[in-house]
Amino acid sequence: MARTINQLTVADIRNLHEPGFYSDGNGLYLQVRPGSKTWTFRFMINRRARTMGLGPVALVSLSKAREAALEARKLVRQGIDPIEHRKSQQSRPGVPTFAAAAEIYIESQRAGWSNAKHASQWSNTLTTYAGPAFGELPVSEVSIEHVLKALEPIWLKKPETASRVRGRIERVLDWAKTRGYRGGENPARWSGHLEHSLPSHRRIQRVNHHRALPWAEVPSFCEALGELSGQAAKALQFTILTAARTNETRGARWEEFDLDGEVPLWAIPGERMKAGREHRVPLAEPIVTLIRDLPRSGSGIVFEGRRDKPLSENTMLAVLKRMGITDITVHGFRSTFRDWCAEQTAFPREIAEAALAHVNRDRVEAAYLRSDLFARRYRLMKAWAEFVSSRPRSKVQPISSVRSHA
Repeated sequence: MARTINQLTVADIRNLHEPGFYSDGNGLYLQVRPGSKTWTFRFMINRRARTMGLGPVALVSLSKAREAALEARKLVRQGIDPIEHRKSQQSRPGVPTFAAAAEIYIESQRAGWSNAKHASQWSNTLTTYAGPAFGELPVSEVSIEHVLKALEPIWLKKPETASRVRGRIERVLDWAKTRGYRGGENPARWSGHLEHSLPSHRRIQRVNHHRALPWAEVPSFCEALGELSGQAAKALQFTILTAARTNETRGARWEEFDLDGEVPLWAIPGERMKAGREHRVPLAEPIVTLIRDLPRSGSGIVFEGRRDKPLSENTMLAVLKRMGITDITVHGFRSTFRDWCAEQTAFPREIAEAALAHVNRDRVEAAYLRSDLFARRYRLMKAWAEFVSSRPRSKVQPISSVRSHA
């Protein structure tokens, strides 16, 4: 006897191309059109034949379509029109739109975010990418189809942004579930869910590291850089010598420096650090000299641009271009420093990582390693300053010449 339910198979769905309706049983049909395949549920209610769309095959699997059809059949048996029920759920009072839910969630988290810009970044990305796709939809009705509509246009073009948007959508929907505004699985969840609809960034995305100058060329480069005048050139020298991030240099203020202590230092406040905690940078003699020679103004900014504001983000990059160098970035000098540490010194990995203010991802190691290793980092930064300031050589500096500092 032929089956009356679950008549279709995954292979059937893949191989059917002739336009028409193909029954799976119990009112569930696969509708094939030129260039598309969608699920529909046909039913009779109040002596009226109706057809309800359940979504495209690309977004709704056979098993999910059967589940949706089953839920719709249950409503029909209760005398409820599933199409009208869906409309009423979408307009149900008390359920906020996704945009409103996102705003409430962001406000609830704002106090716990150390970076003031974090909230605006959340708001901007959700408004820009999720907003057009489902921002005005009741949060209870956001489905995987809607999430994919927001993510697919940027998934390959802007992988980092897309990943952040997905995570933020997921968290807003999790919040909505805890507040009773929605049920079921989170359609923005990656593991076991979206990973079956979108390619993994790990597989498709080539890692684009900041282009860096080979460490052996640093002395020659810095000798040429030292011949330039101006705040931007000094800021770039300072950035290289401290292995700092561009924005850390740009935001440096005079009150953050102690140049007269036993070990001169620059204490960067946590609110300006990527990791959110204070970072003390020991200053070697060439850095102290550079800082002392800088002019001071009433703004308190060390590397001042126009109108009492820090240098613009691209000012140091402009120095590289002025030197005729277009194949490296300012941030790349941190990679140069790290390569030099690994290849030319005997300083342990954790010393170099601490100098770069990298967060220790090993929780066990971080639990035991509570010191910021300041004294040992001072020796490392002195060795780096000596190397950077050394006379350029045609041959690579022997590793033994810097290993003695460790």
